[in-house]
Amino acid sequence: MSTDTAFLSSKGRYIIFSWKNRTIRFRGPYSLERIERVKEWDEGYLVVDAKYQHSAEEVEDYIDLVPVLERLYINAKEFLSPIKKVEVRYAG
Repeated sequence: MSTDTAFLSSKGRYIIFSWKNRTIRFRGPYSLERIERVKEWDEGYLVVDAKYQHSAEEVEDYIDLVPVLERLYINAKEFLSPIKKVEVRYAG
């Protein structure tokens, strides 16, 4: 497993971001069903395709991890700088 790759998934309305031994869970949109793919990663800013209850089609959406990390008192620049890639990965 590459140490420069982080993983993104969702469970219910929670978004889950994992890298190395850290897992961060935070609320996503109320109608989130599943994050399907990461289209772009830019030092904490993600462009993703997601499936929502209100849409039959996947929707492009955006996630900014910097404010989430800051609210958790995590140095965002230090935490995010080693991450070069983010992939969607669901357990099981």
